[in-house]
Amino acid sequence: MNKVDILAFGAHPDDVELSCSGTVIKHIKNGKKVGIIDLTNGELGTRGTPEIRLSEAEAASKIMGVAVREQLNMMDGYFDFSEANKLAIVRMVRKYKPEIVLANAITDRHPDHGRAAKLVSESCFLAGLRKVITLDENNQSQHEWRPKVVYHYIQDRYLKPDFIVDITPFMELKMQAIKAFSSQFYNPESNEPITPIATKEFLDFLEARAGEFGRAIGVKYAEGFTTDRPVGVHSLFDLI
Repeated sequence: MNKVDILAFGAHPDDVELSCSGTVIKHIKNGKKVGIIDLTNGELGTRGTPEIRLSEAEAASKIMGVAVREQLNMMDGYFDFSEANKLAIVRMVRKYKPEIVLANAITDRHPDHGRAAKLVSESCFLAGLRKVITLDENNQSQHEWRPKVVYHYIQDRYLKPDFIVDITPFMELKMQAIKAFSSQFYNPESNEPITPIATKEFLDFLEARAGEFGRAIGVKYAEGFTTDRPVGVHSLFDLI
């Protein structure tokens, strides 16, 4: 009953919304089941509080239509490649048994993003090893499970994508999901400090980035991804 088709990981609440929510929404609208796992509460964020971020994440999840969302409570800014952190991700992979995992950008302005990318990718491999022992919430042994692929979404810094997903019909919903994190982004009535992501220009940048990826494949809006391995297709007609 827990199984999802896609499991998207983010170092912080709002990583998924900012970078791949159009793709998430598109697949949900096409009948796929998608879950989100946030590694941290984003407690080091300049604006808002972890409690506010949690309620915002819940609101964004409803907008997108995700089936499940969990919080691993790792330390924002300080999580590492410890056994405990890897096993926490392994438990989520084995619990939800995704075919596809989406993870943070392999390198980015925020050091947590690249670190999360590697942590999730390595943990997905470990999840497929039967001698890595994990227990579920009922203290029952979990069976091994390895996703077919791990794809990395592109975040603040431009990376050349290995493939691009058309999200044109879902761009408006994507922006609604992002704006659900109202404590983090542009709000002219807010008394919180101004940060690089809390300006109107940042929202304009998000639309421009989607337009840039879209232009590359001849559509209005799109999201780009990089891969851990070459992408295979059944037919040349799967490519546009």
